[in-house]
Amino acid sequence: MQTITLGAVDITRIVEWHAPVAPTPAIFPGSTPQMWRENASLLTPDFWKPETDDLIANVQTWVLRSEGRTILVDTGIGNDKPRPHMPAWSHLRTDFLGQLAAVGVRPEDVDVVVNTHVHSDHVGWNTRLVDGEWVPTFPNATYVIAKADFDYWNPVNNHPKRGSLGGVGVAAAGGDMFEDSVAPVHRAGQTLLWEDEYRIDAHLSLRLAPGHTPGSSVLQLASGTERALFIGDLVHSPLQFVEPDCDTCLSEDQEEATRSRRRILEQAADTGSLVFPAHLPGHGAAEIRREGSKFALERWAAFDRTR
Repeated sequence: MQTITLGAVDITRIVEWHAPVAPTPAIFPGSTPQMWRENASLLTPDFWKPETDDLIANVQTWVLRSEGRTILVDTGIGNDKPRPHMPAWSHLRTDFLGQLAAVGVRPEDVDVVVNTHVHSDHVGWNTRLVDGEWVPTFPNATYVIAKADFDYWNPVNNHPKRGSLGGVGVAAAGGDMFEDSVAPVHRAGQTLLWEDEYRIDAHLSLRLAPGHTPGSSVLQLASGTERALFIGDLVHSPLQFVEPDCDTCLSEDQEEATRSRRRILEQAADTGSLVFPAHLPGHGAAEIRREGSKFALERWAAFDRTR
């Protein structure tokens, strides 16, 4: 099953990419081997490959149908994008649009695109290559992007960047990400740049959760008695449920990202919200509970496992 319903909102999962990413010490420099070993029953086989010590991740899009509209949460890596320092993602060719079509979504059917933050693996399908030019993939959509991230990653503002992996800055790994995946939709007049909070409809609203990037955001779902939080890159692994102070090297501000993660996980545990991290394979989403100053898995969502 790749679609579940929460209240009046249908949620469908589209997996663009699934693979080991990198050794855990490179991604989580503050973690210890003991943390991973002690939580092996939670992390294997879906999230951690102990024989190589690699983190396993998805790049995926959540398709929401709410109040008669189709909403995409994050748009993945995209096809044909030059990503010089990420060979596995550079000039990728996937059937992402075919997967959307298989669940009844054509590009022209998409009403809203939410980029939880501006990183190359969250904005890639904002555009596609047509006759040598990057054009909006979803011609009728409003692309909802936090203004803080739009301004931060816009090269004309020349903000210094701090996130890195293996000594390569996130900005360098993303190549011309802003120019090929964000600027074209802005030039087309399709962006909505929001600040602080933004309501999409009666069931869905956005709020900032900065740190991973200045404009990192959480999409909150509240429909009837059902609750969910689409948290982008606040969590990259279930290890961060049990070790919430453990951040990745990918964040622009690790301390602020940790504060945001704790706040959102506390909200999730207190409200019984399903947590949808952007990159979790396996069942993709989880309900958590408080366990002292940390958190523990209550249950996985009903999505089929990514294997």
